[in-house]
Amino acid sequence: MEQKNAMNTSPRPAAKAATTDAKSSGGASLFSVLAIIIAFIVSVLIFKFVFGDPSRFQGGNNENNPNPGDYLAIVYKGGAVVPVLMSMLLMVIIFSIERMLTISKAKGTKSIEAFVRTVRQKLNTNDINGAIAACDQQRGSVANVVKSGLLKYQEMSAERTMATDQKVMAIQKEIEESTALELPMLEKNLVIISTLASIATLVGLLGTVFGMINAFAALAQAGSPDAVKLANGISEALINTALGIGTSALAIVAYNYFTSKIDELTYSIDEAGFSIIQTFGAQHAHTGGHA
Repeated sequence: MEQKNAMNTSPRPAAKAATTDAKSSGGASLFSVLAIIIAFIVSVLIFKFVFGDPSRFQGGNNENNPNPGDYLAIVYKGGAVVPVLMSMLLMVIIFSIERMLTISKAKGTKSIEAFVRTVRQKLNTNDINGAIAACDQQRGSVANVVKSGLLKYQEMSAERTMATDQKVMAIQKEIEESTALELPMLEKNLVIISTLASIATLVGLLGTVFGMINAFAALAQAGSPDAVKLANGISEALINTALGIGTSALAIVAYNYFTSKIDELTYSIDEAGFSIIQTFGAQHAHTGGHA
């Protein structure tokens, strides 16, 4: 009978996991691609029509020096690498906002600490229905995982053919499977932020190299050096360096911040799951059945 029940129930969570993972991965991938494309297009348009507006330059020509104090025109002098760096900066901002919203939704409606404390109090008084009601009120990924563990708790409490240690293992497995379904979504797009943190500095250095090449080309001219080209080359080098380092620094801060928030959620799930398992083990230690 036990084997038959296992055969009837085990494929459903696996199918649900595969379906949920496929849908979430497809949606996340589409969002990532669209965000990258849109960020690049917007950056190019801003670079060309805002930063490169001829009115910002002397003589109404963006080939000339910028008007005094016009910093957007100065950034324009950074050259063709600037819109690439701008798109990277915009991507860091977009994916940071997206991760912030996702993690905020995963936390639920109230404080995670208060929620876990409430669940533990309900468990201590053996009020499983009250703990489940708290999960329904909290919502979010953490509450979903805890609720799945509590529902399994109720199921195992009514089970009479399994030993207590087998019931505890079943509850633990249910919590682990629910965690595997909920938490991976929190880490999506973090790899993009970490990649941007690594390559933004390199792209900035590439622009710096191009700027130095132009500067030395101006110095290498016969006769007196071309002062305008020399100044443009130095500006290009410095601007790309600044944009690359700034983008990389922002991406590193965002990545570390979101990683720490995900670790907090994981710790909360582990704490609540441990309380569920310990409570069940303590209350059913003397009532274990036999297979």
